[in-house]
Amino acid sequence: MSMETVDAVVIGAGVVGLAIGRALARRGVETWVLEREGAVGTGASSRNSEVIHAGLYYPPGSLKARLCVDGRERLYAYCASHGVAHRRCGKLVVATAPEQLSALRQLAACALANGVSDVRMLSAVEARELEPALQCDAALLSPSTGIVDSHGLMLALQGDLESAGGTLVLRAPVLAMRCGSDGHEIEVGGDEPVTLLARRVINAAGLHAPTLATAFRGLDAGLVPKARFMKGSYYALSGKAPFERLVYPVPANASLGVHLTLDLAGQARFGPDEEWLAIDDAKAIDYAVDPGRASSFYAEVRRYWPGLRDSALQPAYSGVRPKIHGPGEPLPDFCVQGASEHGVPGLVNLFGIESPGLTSCLALADEVLARLDF
Repeated sequence: MSMETVDAVVIGAGVVGLAIGRALARRGVETWVLEREGAVGTGASSRNSEVIHAGLYYPPGSLKARLCVDGRERLYAYCASHGVAHRRCGKLVVATAPEQLSALRQLAACALANGVSDVRMLSAVEARELEPALQCDAALLSPSTGIVDSHGLMLALQGDLESAGGTLVLRAPVLAMRCGSDGHEIEVGGDEPVTLLARRVINAAGLHAPTLATAFRGLDAGLVPKARFMKGSYYALSGKAPFERLVYPVPANASLGVHLTLDLAGQARFGPDEEWLAIDDAKAIDYAVDPGRASSFYAEVRRYWPGLRDSALQPAYSGVRPKIHGPGEPLPDFCVQGASEHGVPGLVNLFGIESPGLTSCLALADEVLARLDF
């Protein structure tokens, strides 16, 4: 097996991995981005709601709050400068019962504490003036929420990476790594197996990140969180949706609920629901959507859109969130581990990078670079 030397290796070519690779290459660091699949973004990056989040939900002071708010405006600017399709369509978070009003006000306060200064509480009448088909007792308007073509975004990031001299290698699964003080030795499989010696390694493998980290010799396995997987199914609406904005229920128990999102063509989809998977390895994920799960969607959606017709929902797609907590446990922050956490110079592990990972990708990249030794 041949040996190659490279300054930095990013493992995983999802939206976060590509953003990190781009940032490294633009700094003049020789960078390889390794992807086990035959295309970029085949995991969580292409199986989500494609929402640009404003930063409403996350505890003030958390990484999620800071990186989402910073990343959101940077992402809008990036999409505009690179011709990536997107739309700042806005969102309504709706209370559909009087007992939810307190939670809605708490959400507004959290948003303001996070620096999201454009949110506004609306009465039921004001909300229906914006969206006549909506039923609610009150709503929180978030004008900064939007939607983006996630695949177009990843192609733009890939283009920047390669224009800056970086290299994307597909069908290149990382099999193992030996951590060393003078560099990290990475065994790469695939059609052309190779051993890489890299001074810096970033594990941005998403769903595979915890399992991969357990194969890093020289890293304390006790610091690697257990990988857990939550599947969420989406259903598309047949026919035109009577909404111009996204509609979300008031969050409950760390869940954003079954919400209505729009794609850039105006097609509505609902989801995701929550299904914890009893698997230990992301390679065992079955992404098929069970048509029978749609029955629970109708009651949830009709709380805020009573006009939803019977049989109007069709299976669309599913995604799986890279969880590092289990059912009933508190929702953790992004886990970004550098040398100060695990003691291995030049290694950064990213665990539990679920929503708002897409929104935060550019800010996350800078967060990773700040934890590396330059």
